[in-house]
Amino acid sequence: MLLLLVSFALPRPAVGHGFAGARFFPATLSTDDPFVNDELSLPTVSTIQTAEGRETTIAVEIAKRITPNFGIELTEEFIHLNPKHEQKTSGFGNFELSAKYQFFTSVEQEAILSLGAEVEIGGTGQQRVDADSFSTCTPAFFFGKGFGDLPDTLSLLRPVALTGVLGVSIPSSVSTRSDDEIERHPDVLQYGFALEYSLIYLQEQVKDVGLRAPLDRLIPLVEFSFETPLNRGQSGETTGTINPGIIWSSKYVQVGVEAMIPINKHTGESVGVIGQVHFYLDDLFPRSLGRPLFGYR
Repeated sequence: MLLLLVSFALPRPAVGHGFAGARFFPATLSTDDPFVNDELSLPTVSTIQTAEGRETTIAVEIAKRITPNFGIELTEEFIHLNPKHEQKTSGFGNFELSAKYQFFTSVEQEAILSLGAEVEIGGTGQQRVDADSFSTCTPAFFFGKGFGDLPDTLSLLRPVALTGVLGVSIPSSVSTRSDDEIERHPDVLQYGFALEYSLIYLQEQVKDVGLRAPLDRLIPLVEFSFETPLNRGQSGETTGTINPGIIWSSKYVQVGVEAMIPINKHTGESVGVIGQVHFYLDDLFPRSLGRPLFGYR
């Protein structure tokens, strides 16, 4: 509510999806975006082999701007589990609701800063896919920085951009009891970043190197996504993946795919994959669904 009030008090002109000046930031697959926008991910599909078995998820996300700088996002995912030596099972995970306020945008520095929070609503998913009965809130800080302001001697590095997120996941219940056993739920540090090299930026802002469609719309990237429990007997047990991949982006839609490389055996036993089809609602429906509800000029 505080972010919403601030966004009304400090209106700013609406801009296209993920732009800071000439810099376009694509919607990343494994770490959350630093900007607010009207967009739809339909679907995001991932699969990875863990120590317990193979886990496959199919997620749908829709983000909607309330004002030019404040937006909300709804997420739901369908989970398919194939445990070792047990029967397969499927079901929906907990419903997730998030809000984000983009409080700083610099055209000259190609920079974006945002604050936000995500709530996983406990009990809205199905227990057979291990959906938690308790809720979890994750306040977070988001950033994006393009390097178009580098000197001429480093012009080939100008297409590089860095985005990232830092947050802490706080459960509403510190422990739950099941079958006479107590399971503790720690606060978890969630952090990650994406290192991108935009061939779109290279062609349009640095030098035309002769790339033609579809190569001129590619953004190679590597994402790093990690979680580290902070307390309740689980401190330091970091899990996460390193995700090299590529995004192809047009005016209305982007398609991305990444490998998911586990950083340790606690995360996974083999390389997984994640793919996404992402729609830019602000360009698809600029006069209706793709514009902020309030404060649009």
